Amino acid sequence: MTDLLSVTVYENITVGDLVEALLIIIGAVIIAKIATINLRRLLKERMAKEHVELLCKALKYLILFVAFVAVLQMFGISMSGLLVASGFLGMAIGFASKSAIGNLISGLFLMVERPIKIGDAIEIGSISGVVKDIHILSTIIRTWDGLYVRIPNERVFTSNITNYVAHPVRRFEYVIGIRYQDDAEKAVKIVENLLSSHPFVLKNPAPQIFVNELADSSVNLVVKAWAPTQVWYATKTELLWKIKKVLEENGIEIPFPQRVVWFANELETKVKGGRKR
Repeated sequence: MTDLLSVTVYENITVGDLVEALLIIIGAVIIAKIATINLRRLLKERMAKEHVELLCKALKYLILFVAFVAVLQMFGISMSGLLVASGFLGMAIGFASKSAIGNLISGLFLMVERPIKIGDAIEIGSISGVVKDIHILSTIIRTWDGLYVRIPNERVFTSNITNYVAHPVRRFEYVIGIRYQDDAEKAVKIVENLLSSHPFVLKNPAPQIFVNELADSSVNLVVKAWAPTQVWYATKTELLWKIKKVLEENGIEIPFPQRVVWFANELETKVKGGRKR
């Protein structure tokens, strides 16, 4: 076994050196894993989730970088020459990809300003969904269709961002048409009673129900109410169906569009026929 480890692989590098390098890398990965788990536990209640994840990634890459440098030094590779080469490579990459710098700076601004957080339901331009991760250069969004979309941070920072869950409460609104022969005041009272009995409809701000328009085929009621953001969608869809049912149970119907068509020629014929008589 000792003879195998002393076998030269390349110049002064032996099998034993490769095994030692492999053990250093594996040890660094294990240490990085343990360190990031403990860091998450320590900062879980003290910092925002996206900031904790950023620190964990930085710590992980730092540990791996130190292990990489140790392996290079073990093989006799000069770090000064490597740093000079890395500098020239970094300059070349910087000139070739100017947008990367913009994405990096935008990512730092997003971390400081915090217009969005991991888990938020948002809309950026034409893309809407849930924020899954915020990296230094990009933001990952899972759309409502289950697709994962990577958006450069420069685009995120310079776009209009709609955050659906940043505020603890959110308003929903309906436009409900009833027949002209139905009692509008009765309909308003029925909807008010239904909203006041629902556990998730807020009392403050109070719901609003009023006649908004005398349309062609209906008297249109506007219903506005507030609910906690976490149950906003479920409350909105549930109440719409309940309003329909309770109005119908009280003899108030939602009318179909109607049109009255007059046939001038037929009317003129009937008038002439009446005169002949």
